[in-house]
Amino acid sequence: MSYNDSNPFAKILRGELPCIKVAENDRALAFMDLMPQADGHLLVVPKEAVAEIFDLSDASLVASMRMAQKLAIAVRAALRPDGVFIGQFNGAAAGQTVPHVHFHVIPRWEGQSLKMHAREPADTDTLEALAKRIREHWRAH
Repeated sequence: MSYNDSNPFAKILRGELPCIKVAENDRALAFMDLMPQADGHLLVVPKEAVAEIFDLSDASLVASMRMAQKLAIAVRAALRPDGVFIGQFNGAAAGQTVPHVHFHVIPRWEGQSLKMHAREPADTDTLEALAKRIREHWRAH
């Protein structure tokens, strides 16, 4: 998968598309997935313009994974799921739908199936409310 700078995550990073931001540092941005597989589904997007993890710099990888870990802690505190999934896809055959490397942080509850990936948009007010709850715990760490 080659990098295309008109992908939606690149546009979000440039401020050309809106997002519901949860966290940001100099190397990564985390925001609510607009088509979540579960309530509280977040995306961590490195600011480096790279399609797949194979080409991601060490600094961006470390910053992204540290952010994913801190967000998993915040999600666990805010939403009290039974578990938290952290995943990353490389290439269309693996399920990657946006050609910008990114990490999924997805809360999981026993007996609750995940929604299909990138299929059903969520209500913006619901996403904002979940983001607020997660941000409150993000700041505590």
